[in-house]
Amino acid sequence: MSAAAPAIAADWRPRFNPWLIAVPVMLATFMVILDTSIVVVALPYIAGNLGATQDESTWVLTSYLVANAIILPASAWLSSFIGRKNFLIACTIVFTVASATCGLAVSMPMLVLARVLQGLGGGAMQPLSQAILLESFPPTQRGTATALFGLGVVVAPIIGPTLGGFLTDQYSWRWTFYINLPVGIAAAVLMMIMIEDPPYIRAARPRRIDAMGFALMAIFLSSLQVVLDKGQDADWFGAVWLRWLTVVTVASLIAFIIRELLIDQPIVDLRVFGNRNFAASGLLFALFGLSIYALITLQPLFLQSLLGYPAFDAGLSVTPRGVGALAALLLVGALDRRANPKWLVAIGFALTGLASLLLSRLDLQISMRSVIVANVFSGLGTSFIFVPLTTLAIGTLRNEQIGNATGIQNLLRNVGGSIGLSYVSTMLQRYGQVHQALLVGHLSPLSREYRTHLALLQSAFERGFTAPDALLRARAMLYRLLLQQAQYWAFVDLFFVVAGMSAACLLVVPIFRRPLVVRKVSVGE
Repeated sequence: MSAAAPAIAADWRPRFNPWLIAVPVMLATFMVILDTSIVVVALPYIAGNLGATQDESTWVLTSYLVANAIILPASAWLSSFIGRKNFLIACTIVFTVASATCGLAVSMPMLVLARVLQGLGGGAMQPLSQAILLESFPPTQRGTATALFGLGVVVAPIIGPTLGGFLTDQYSWRWTFYINLPVGIAAAVLMMIMIEDPPYIRAARPRRIDAMGFALMAIFLSSLQVVLDKGQDADWFGAVWLRWLTVVTVASLIAFIIRELLIDQPIVDLRVFGNRNFAASGLLFALFGLSIYALITLQPLFLQSLLGYPAFDAGLSVTPRGVGALAALLLVGALDRRANPKWLVAIGFALTGLASLLLSRLDLQISMRSVIVANVFSGLGTSFIFVPLTTLAIGTLRNEQIGNATGIQNLLRNVGGSIGLSYVSTMLQRYGQVHQALLVGHLSPLSREYRTHLALLQSAFERGFTAPDALLRARAMLYRLLLQQAQYWAFVDLFFVVAGMSAACLLVVPIFRRPLVVRKVSVGE
């Protein structure tokens, strides 16, 4: 970049009002993030309709996440190479066309291939949209811009299961994809009219393609995603292929880091981690993704597996989280310019930890109203984390670094979410096995309580069955009750883990330096 470039970057302003520019980029962001969760409740229907097993249907999620992760961190480099506006419009069109293909799929391979294309199109839309918003608003209003972006990041995964359940129950699983068509078309048209490339994007066009860096990154991210998604099914490191894939993951990551640090024009500029604020925020964004996806998964699963809630009602139970998130976004967008953002982040993780503790107190006689308060606190915490943490991450970076930084930031949040989903899937089974081993000792003929309950159940069953059959049914019922209790305590343990992780995040908060822009407009620390 020439000597005059920093001045051009600082003086540049878009032709259209930033609030108008926010419309198409927010439509794109909301659409892409919604697609990571809206399909979850439809997987059993997809498997049945396309003649696939439940295990095969999970590739509908895995293929999307792998393609999304591969393209996401390279978005800044690719936008510099072909122009950010052109790249964003192309991604929106690819995503929209792929969504239509998903809805028209007649076989599982066709659907998985369409989801790969959808992930490739959608992966770059998140960081590009965030970078456009941050650069369109003046530095003093970046808290507001981040709050706008947070509408998509925070609310979309929350309403996804509810909307997906409604569309699947009332219409068909295909409408979870068709719903993207009007949104994608409107977003692409508005992008063509309103968005323009800043001068430093045009001036920073790379001379050559970092093919080796892209290949190493693709190998690392795709193998990592497969390990996380299929690890539990393959008994983790008990499977030989999984051990080898883990070796490939680690080796490609090390080679990728070395490659990107040594060349002049890397596809992902890892030197941004030399900025203390960005490095600390990267860690917290990964933990933020882990906690939010863990909670969004655990609560509906608790209601479905232990209380027998249908998919739509279980998805509806997380709606109060969206209400809390929306309310907090409006508040935090204003506070971000007046208060020290690192203390807002601390409040956010404290609220998330409190929500997890409240959820750990659920029992098997609750109604849906019992989860409202915990969900509101979780929504408040999510917004208090996302907005100020983004301000801290990019507040000490130059404008021309923002595109690369947002790509890495979104990747870390998504990888954290994938780890959270994998952890929940694995530890629910492991904790359940531990508690089952502890509880089974109580199902002993030497226990007076066991003999009493067994006799009562046997007596009740003898009204319709023979004595030996009634005894077998009584024992089976007590064993089912034991499995239910073991699973219940596994959920409680996981809610406690998320609460403890949120408390640990508070230890990272003092590391942050306050962004200069915030210091100028705030009265004091």
